[in-house]
Amino acid sequence: MSQLILFQGDSITDAGRSRTDDYNLGAGYPVLLSARLGRDYGTKYSIINRGISGNRVVDLYARWKIDCLNLAPDIISILIGVNDVWHELMNKNGVDAAKFERVYNMLLEETREALPHTRIMVLEPFVLLGHNTQEHWDYFRDEVTLRVQAARRVAKNAGATFVPLQDVLEEAVTKAPAEHWLSDGVHPTPAGHQLIADAWMQAFAHMNT
Repeated sequence: MSQLILFQGDSITDAGRSRTDDYNLGAGYPVLLSARLGRDYGTKYSIINRGISGNRVVDLYARWKIDCLNLAPDIISILIGVNDVWHELMNKNGVDAAKFERVYNMLLEETREALPHTRIMVLEPFVLLGHNTQEHWDYFRDEVTLRVQAARRVAKNAGATFVPLQDVLEEAVTKAPAEHWLSDGVHPTPAGHQLIADAWMQAFAHMNT
């Protein structure tokens, strides 16, 4: 029987995935990882993507039972945080850093209680200078950094594997412009999704050693 990997998060994970067909994983890093894992491990792993565009950590928490716990995955991969910042700028409906950390901790604590054998991967939120971030760049940079620090602490508290991404993207900008990796400073291009998938695989391999 294959092990189930569940991908969770916002639009970066959603990436146009189907709401009715679990085989349609969208056009982002989850489908790249499905291809890589299928090539390397055959039928050992199956993948479900439950990312939803626009989600903040509180939205994730609200749907966690039906979209995570009820699925009883063997591995959960979570990427959340940028909308908690961005929504404050768009409509004053962001989630401040302290609440972000508090809710994220609750999310993983309840996961540990319900699914004690499930392994958890916490992906680092990220941002680059782009046309959707440049007007409020200092705010984006500073506030996303707070979510990064919180995500690291949350992962440590839960005994989860933390997957660094911000440094990966900043290093990539030395090779090609930011928009080559993140089309608008937030959403990855195909190349950006490949960077995420590569970082995920590196963490996954280390987690399995």
